[in-house]
Amino acid sequence: MDPHESEAVIAEFHRFLSDEAYPCVAARAGLDRNQIPCLVVDHIGCPKDDFSILQFIYLFIGQYRQSDREFHSAAVIFKQPESIAEETFDFFLWQRLQALSDMDARQYRYDPRVSDDPMDSDFSFSLAEEAFFIIGLHPGSGRNARRFKYPAIIFNPHVQFEALRKAARYEKMKNIVRRRDRIFSGSINPMLSDFGQVSEVFQYSGRQHKQGWTCPLKIMHGNSNDNSTTE
Repeated sequence: MDPHESEAVIAEFHRFLSDEAYPCVAARAGLDRNQIPCLVVDHIGCPKDDFSILQFIYLFIGQYRQSDREFHSAAVIFKQPESIAEETFDFFLWQRLQALSDMDARQYRYDPRVSDDPMDSDFSFSLAEEAFFIIGLHPGSGRNARRFKYPAIIFNPHVQFEALRKAARYEKMKNIVRRRDRIFSGSINPMLSDFGQVSEVFQYSGRQHKQGWTCPLKIMHGNSNDNSTTE
C-alpha cells in the first residue's frame, strides 16, 4: 500500500475528529494526546486484511496496558467502498468482528470482566482478553457524528469507561457528549443507552435496528469466563 495514500487517509480522519463541533470529547482528547493509532487497509468487505488488523489491535493492547493515561482508542480505516448503505456497513462490520473474534479464540479466552453473550447487557467485544466498545463510522451513516469519508472501526477499551465511573466523571462526560451530539446531529442517537441496561451491540454500527434484531456475532471462545487459558 502506498504510504502516502495511507497518510492522507489518516490525515482525513484526524481532521474529522478535530472539528470543534465534533461531539465526542474523549476522542478529541485522545487525538490531542496522540493516543489513537490508525491502520489503513483496503475493503471492509474483504477478509484479506483480517490478520493484519488483529496484529494491529494486539500491538495497541500491549501499548495501552503500559500507559497510565486515559482516552486511548485504535482506528482501523478502510479505503473502500467509497459509498455504502447503513445496512451494508452493518453487515460488513459484523463480518470483520466475527473474523477477528474467531482468530482470537485460538489464542485467548474471552475477557472475564464482561459477558461473552452479544445480547447480554454486560457484553463487550473482546480481543486478547481486553474488552472493547466498538464504534463504526462510514460515509452513508444517518448520524453526522458517524459520517466519515471512509468506513472505519474504532476500538475503545471498555475498562476506560469503568475508570471514569469509579472517578465519578462518566455521567458528566456522557451528558456533554449527548448535548454536543444533539447540536451536531440534530438529535440524540436513538440507539444510545447506558452500559448495563441493554447490550451495547445495538450501538456498534450506528444503524437504527428494528425491534427483534439479533446480533449475528457468534463467540467461539468456549467456556471463556472460567479463568482458564486457551491452550
